[in-house]
Amino acid sequence: MQTLSFKESVPTGEYDLFDLIEIGADLGYDGVDLEDRQLDSTDPKYLERLRLHALRLGMPIGYFGVGGGFGQGWRGDDDGHVAHIKDWIGVARAMQVPLLRLIGCAPEPGESEEDAWPRLAGHFRELTAFARQRKVVLGLHNHNHGMFPAISDQVVRMLDEIDDPYFVHILDTGQYRGSRGASKYDEDPNRDNYDLYANIAGSIDRAVLVRAKIYAIGSGSEEWIDYPRVMSILKKSGFRGWLSVVFEGRDGTPPMEAMKLARTYLRGLLREYEI
Repeated sequence: MQTLSFKESVPTGEYDLFDLIEIGADLGYDGVDLEDRQLDSTDPKYLERLRLHALRLGMPIGYFGVGGGFGQGWRGDDDGHVAHIKDWIGVARAMQVPLLRLIGCAPEPGESEEDAWPRLAGHFRELTAFARQRKVVLGLHNHNHGMFPAISDQVVRMLDEIDDPYFVHILDTGQYRGSRGASKYDEDPNRDNYDLYANIAGSIDRAVLVRAKIYAIGSGSEEWIDYPRVMSILKKSGFRGWLSVVFEGRDGTPPMEAMKLARTYLRGLLREYEI
């Protein structure tokens, strides 16, 4: 369970991260994935309490997610974002979490993705070298807030260019261009030119973890993503990593109910496809 499935509950004080890890265990999930913005602190005592809480509940932490991408200005500039990622590599190391999720780059106004490519690759090389020294693996997440990599060819190209076992792929079933749930979908005049499932198939062989997006599950089956088709792709590839469930409510289903339904639905498909 990705705790961002309850992303509105932490800011409102309904739950904290300790509660969410326990909810994941109570709902029958096998592990939990966390996001930087949901932690109250990076104080070592807080981090250790969080780590031991997950351990006592039998909930391994699969990865930490770092919000924001290069060129978005969340932390002033790219140098600020690099520094933030390095801080979270340190957090992952301290908590013995093996994987840190990163997204790519938003080109500057008037700049093409191809022009911005060398800059992003340079940041990834620097961060991979830093992470390798600390035994933390970086996971490139396909993500589309007007950013890249956002198609499978770009993901594979970046993985090949960095060419390091500490730089791997986290595949998001809902964030490739062509997905109805992808950011900027409604604003993209070329959206019909992209095939979501071809993109998933194009990078699944490189993925160590799959973020299984859930958008509309109130009926008991996900309506925006064809998960039987996704399962066929996973089966064919021999994928054996984590399936991290991420709810982004689009049909009014409350998160608690949605995560119960998503678990039942996806487990059923995993059994059906013998994955």
